[in-house]
Amino acid sequence: MLPFTLTSLADLQNLTVDTIIDVRAPAEYAADHLPGAINLPVLSDAQRAEVGTIYAKVSPFNARKIGGALVAQNTATHLQGPLARKDGAWQPLVYCWRGGQRSGAFATILDQVGWRVQLLKGGYQNYRREVVRTLYKSPLPHRLILIGGSTGTAKTALLHQLAGKGAQILDIEATAAHRGSLFGQISTAQPTQKMFETRIAEALSKLNPDKITFVEAESSKIGECLIPPSLWALMTEAPRIEITAALDARSSFLCQAYADLTQDKALISVLLNKLRPYHTGERIAQWHAQAQTNDWKTLAAGLITDHYDPRYAKSAAVKDDPIYRIKLCDLNQSTLAQTADTLHAQFT
Repeated sequence: MLPFTLTSLADLQNLTVDTIIDVRAPAEYAADHLPGAINLPVLSDAQRAEVGTIYAKVSPFNARKIGGALVAQNTATHLQGPLARKDGAWQPLVYCWRGGQRSGAFATILDQVGWRVQLLKGGYQNYRREVVRTLYKSPLPHRLILIGGSTGTAKTALLHQLAGKGAQILDIEATAAHRGSLFGQISTAQPTQKMFETRIAEALSKLNPDKITFVEAESSKIGECLIPPSLWALMTEAPRIEITAALDARSSFLCQAYADLTQDKALISVLLNKLRPYHTGERIAQWHAQAQTNDWKTLAAGLITDHYDPRYAKSAAVKDDPIYRIKLCDLNQSTLAQTADTLHAQFT
């Protein structure tokens, strides 16, 4: 059994193991885990709680004895199940919370089977310290250019077009599973803050800091996820490209981009009511009526004109002037592709 010491997040890119195994309880794994790790818990959530209670109220010895029996039973289940077809050449990396008893017990059994096992020193806690150091305590070396513009200017679609041209991008909204506005939630649940940070750190570790990375201009909070400080500091200082388009094109684009949301009128009603502190009851009633009659383009245009554009103009007024402005005649894929070609040629 070999120890694996994580000294930076880049070390994970050079791992030669076949599988990363998180042996923590399912709830721990769901909150956050190493990128690409699978969960083979040696204690279930209920078992972990039971052993913890025995440790605190009875004795550490009894807790270890009962916990050891449960770990052995669960390990046997994994050996007979998901690991049954692994051959002798398979090489796993195993970790738990601190790299202690749970992962040590599991790794010892795998080692005795004959597999070449690595054990993450310090466990998940050591990995989390590296994420915090990267995103909270150290300046990032990356070179960013922001893609800015008010709601409905197809910034995310343009970002993906840039990626298709070979440019480096960081898609923060995809990482947060949220489209970044009041109406931005999608069917996939947002990750926990820790998981969001893990995904951001992983994405950044794969980018070449010497090359330009395009990022959509965002607020500091996307749904319930906060952009971590080191990245936010970089974004606030990054130069910005400003995208504009006609209202008709923007409202049409929003109808396409948010087509999934139009299937849930109850949710739209809830979201529109959240705008009551900012608009008159009459205006809110008009928007509700438009939603009920499927007049989505009129609703989108009204939200752009009365809600999003005034707020964007206010925030843009305190920012530096953009380094480049593009006014799009439409937001079709062909137009966005041509725009991506222009930006890629000029800034990369």
